[in-house]
Amino acid sequence: MSQTIYDALVIGSGAAGSFAAKELTAQGLSVLLLEAGPAVSEKDFDPLRKKQPASSINIWERARATAKGQPIQARAAFFTERFSHFFVNDRKNPYTTPKDAPFLWIRGRQGGGRLHSFGRVLLRWTDDDFKIRSRTGKGMDWPVSYGDLVPYYEEVETCLGLYGNPDGVETLPDGIYARPAKLTPAEQIFKNEVESRWPQRHVVSWRYIAPDAERTPKPLREALATGRLTIRHDAVVRRIMTDGNGGRATGAEFIDRVTGKMEAVHAGLVVLSASPIESVRLLLNSASASHPQGLGNSSGALGRYFMDQLPCLAFGSFSKAKGWAIDDSAPTDPFYNPSGGIFMPRFGAGDVGRGDFDYQGSIGRAPTPDNQPARLAFFGFGRMLPYADNRITLDTRRRDAWGIPVPHIRCVMGEEERALLRQQEDVLVDMVRGVGGDLEFIGSPTGLKEMGRGAFPDADPFSRFMFRKWFRKTMCMGAAIHETGGARMGNDPGNSVLNAYNQIWDVPNVVVTDASAFPGSGIAGTTLTVMALTIRACRKLIQQTKT
Repeated sequence: MSQTIYDALVIGSGAAGSFAAKELTAQGLSVLLLEAGPAVSEKDFDPLRKKQPASSINIWERARATAKGQPIQARAAFFTERFSHFFVNDRKNPYTTPKDAPFLWIRGRQGGGRLHSFGRVLLRWTDDDFKIRSRTGKGMDWPVSYGDLVPYYEEVETCLGLYGNPDGVETLPDGIYARPAKLTPAEQIFKNEVESRWPQRHVVSWRYIAPDAERTPKPLREALATGRLTIRHDAVVRRIMTDGNGGRATGAEFIDRVTGKMEAVHAGLVVLSASPIESVRLLLNSASASHPQGLGNSSGALGRYFMDQLPCLAFGSFSKAKGWAIDDSAPTDPFYNPSGGIFMPRFGAGDVGRGDFDYQGSIGRAPTPDNQPARLAFFGFGRMLPYADNRITLDTRRRDAWGIPVPHIRCVMGEEERALLRQQEDVLVDMVRGVGGDLEFIGSPTGLKEMGRGAFPDADPFSRFMFRKWFRKTMCMGAAIHETGGARMGNDPGNSVLNAYNQIWDVPNVVVTDASAFPGSGIAGTTLTVMALTIRACRKLIQQTKT
């Protein structure tokens, strides 16, 4: 492989890498994609893995995963043993954090990356997210606006075929939807109650993609169909190589995950799409005489301004609806549970509860006797401001299974985040109670608050005890799994790593298109914005090479 010079090298095959491969091959380039994990096949989606947990807390599934080497991955809020093979082995892939600031790094290494385990919700951001400094005087405005990304949002939505509805909500722009999405009867009642009481609050259906029966993500399939894409699985990239003066990248070195053999590959362009922490780690580990502090780190900003969204989790019941209903919007999948639910975007101007947070949840989707109140669950996401001392660095004292220094992750809330998180929780509690719901608990990195019958009242006493004991380890920073920053884009090479088209200022034939490029955390899922930015960045890179 070292004898071939590809037009482009893509590192990572998830949300960003798959669309990078699609765009580059569509433009006629020969592309090599390096994926750290194995290829997926039908056996990875065996319907026999789809079993009901022994309890609503699934403590034994988490215990088994922990024993097998996944003590971090098993703490993901909605972890299930069925997906355990789509998460890394923590023993082979360690990382460190400050002792008083735990962080959950939930990740997967396989063809398609986390596209096999994420919630499949794809939401547009707005200038409330992109122009955060202009709006609040804090953080840093992005070098792109919502208007800049609209055509790329449309391309992604059209390609993937979203389920969703035009809702006309100012704080959550409508997209292009191939098919409508439904609410359960309980969700419709909840929607009516909320919107009649608080006109500036909106309850809409998820905008999501259904499980792909082909299993390989559609953009990767399209790239493969061109005949111009080569995929090398089990390729753990160690560093990006540059030419003699360090002004251009020439390829990458990687270690074969199975054999341990080191190899080098060469390409004219490099697209780094390995996920925020992994991409920053790789850039830091690519230090050289020309880039002594890491590739693209002349500003000193590489690794800094790392964020995750502020997480909170709440469970309870909704007595104004009984039982449950199956959402038949999308075809039934033999491996995945049905998708769907409700989303409450940032409240509109004038609402007394307006804040930089939103809520994703479901009501009346969990199996419940017809005479019992419908079950409800909410996950809240809040904005985190970028702080220079929240950063990714290399911990050279520890190495992973392939001898590469591991990342040290610091992601600590400031007082502003703590205040916002308290508001985020208080608003949810008051809103649910205000429309006739009963919460059993709400929790976040600030702790667990039980109400009424307490958390998981029907679970066995041991499971409830373990849930309380381990809650702070499962609902800490990182639990939102929407990490961003570390290689932020900007207009000034003195305080950013990337320009407005995701190119490294110091090495312009390298673009970084995962969420490490984000100057702000936003409050909705990052995936759709990652995909849109990737198309935009790759298209610009190709235009430059042709002129």
